[in-house]
Amino acid sequence: MHDIRFIRENPAAFDAALARRGLSPLSAEILAIDEKSRAIKTELQQGQARRNEASKLIGQAMAAKDMEKAEALKAEVATLKDRMPTLEAEDRDTGEALVAMLAAIPNLPADDVPQGADEADNVELSRWGAVREFDFTPQDHADFGPALGLDFEGGARLSGARFTALRGTMARLHRALAQYMLDTQSATNGYEETIVPLLVKDDALFGTGQLPKFAEDLFKTTDGRWLIPTAEVSLTNLVNDQIVPVDSLPLRLTALTPCFRSEAGSAGRDTRGFIRQHQFEKVELVAICAPEESAAEHERMVAAAEGILQALNLPYRKVLLCTGDMGFGARKTYDLEVWLPSQNTYREISSVSNCGDFQARRMNARFKPEGSKQTVFLHTLNGSGLAVGRTLVAVLENYQQADGSVIVPDALLPYMGGVTKLEPR
Repeated sequence: MHDIRFIRENPAAFDAALARRGLSPLSAEILAIDEKSRAIKTELQQGQARRNEASKLIGQAMAAKDMEKAEALKAEVATLKDRMPTLEAEDRDTGEALVAMLAAIPNLPADDVPQGADEADNVELSRWGAVREFDFTPQDHADFGPALGLDFEGGARLSGARFTALRGTMARLHRALAQYMLDTQSATNGYEETIVPLLVKDDALFGTGQLPKFAEDLFKTTDGRWLIPTAEVSLTNLVNDQIVPVDSLPLRLTALTPCFRSEAGSAGRDTRGFIRQHQFEKVELVAICAPEESAAEHERMVAAAEGILQALNLPYRKVLLCTGDMGFGARKTYDLEVWLPSQNTYREISSVSNCGDFQARRMNARFKPEGSKQTVFLHTLNGSGLAVGRTLVAVLENYQQADGSVIVPDALLPYMGGVTKLEPR
């Protein structure tokens, strides 16, 4: 959500920031609705005040036996009373129209976000790890994975395309990855382990920016709740409509949850394999902090995600997203892209975003700085630490052997119950 006062005071700057996002100027339209809303509110307040004043004057006129004046005042009060419901409805409608318009506009990019139209304009910042040189042609995980326990056919029979069952040591490896990530992010990196609801109400998804714009990407239940597309929704909304004690900041939270996405906008993309599923698991990281802390929290969160990839010895690169490739709620985003030998390229495995106060305004999440009587909107950040399924794919492909087996990375051995290698059935 955007600060209407900022738009009133800086319409040109607001439009310039929208232009960086590839959007047309909107400040004039927003301010026209805002002006109408404020005029209605003023008339409503003046009408209410005059009605109260006239009601008192009626009593005085009647006490003075000035019946003509009393009747005139009664007529005025009746007119005002008749006008009030119309004004109240207009006030409600214009307020809702303003909120709806502001809610549909993406976050403004930070000054250091590169200008660009799409992912081709993202800026690579660094690379880590040596790409493995195979003495055989590396295979796609979708080809050798079924012999190790990736049951694409079973999942599809149960639920349709983009659902997969995992069996045997494949399921064990997936669980090991999830537990290793969760243990590392909580015990080592200081994010508080949290178990959150997987079903949420409209307000939660509005707060983090998925509603109303991206409803088609979500799954909705028959009772009006929504399956979470990421634990970011539940974790961030723990401060919804709260004034968070300043001495508890920054809040750093993590959760391992299933995530559910319709993938409505990805027709034809990654239809084979385990990369893009309707149901997948992810270890999510969320930070909630004071505005002056958010830049440092962003770098800290990226480092926490990078640490998992480094511990697994998976080559990756760090990318700064351009204005045209950032998510709706982000003001600055780093992507981590892991190397996939079968595709001979890097693929996204984590996206870490600083949302500034964009989500906090939608959630009305605030804190009171020390020594201040006024509340201030918090800053929120989120990122994957990591997506478990995509990390599984990266491990399978980077640790595959010529005979179709897969070596278990050293960091996961304590979680594997003595299994050091996945063997074809």
